Amino acid sequence: MQAIISCLGRGGKVLAFGNGGSATQASHLVEELIGRFKETRRPLPAISLVGDSGVVTCIANDFGYGALFERQVEALAVMGDAVVGITTSGRSENVLRGLKAAKDKGAVTIALCGKHGLKDGDADHVVAVPSEEGAYIQEVHLMLLHVWCIAVDAMIEAGGL
Repeated sequence: MQAIISCLGRGGKVLAFGNGGSATQASHLVEELIGRFKETRRPLPAISLVGDSGVVTCIANDFGYGALFERQVEALAVMGDAVVGITTSGRSENVLRGLKAAKDKGAVTIALCGKHGLKDGDADHVVAVPSEEGAYIQEVHLMLLHVWCIAVDAMIEAGGL
């Protein structure tokens, strides 16, 4: 949460991605930042890397599905951005590669995952929900995303963003 607030406070952007239900949660975070959470406020810079069908199908076709987020992060992330990778299993190759690419670009990396953390992956901040049940993990992830939005909005209201 603090990593996202710090990023936005420095003028950076948030990039978010995941697969399946985690993809929709990544998009949900982005729409809350660009649109609004509870109260109308200025839009905040955020990009979901899951929604452009042309980009997704091009990368999957030309480079393989494992490169899906990595390629986009390489193109869009800059030092100081916050990159959020969501994977309930902690094993999604494309999410792990996206997080690695973000670290290589100097972005702050945040991973939301399940009980076992990231398998063969790394992030600056790992939030591991203590469950193996995908639906429960996703429910907690959604709650965490909303808590982050509450914190961002509170910081804006206090004049700190």
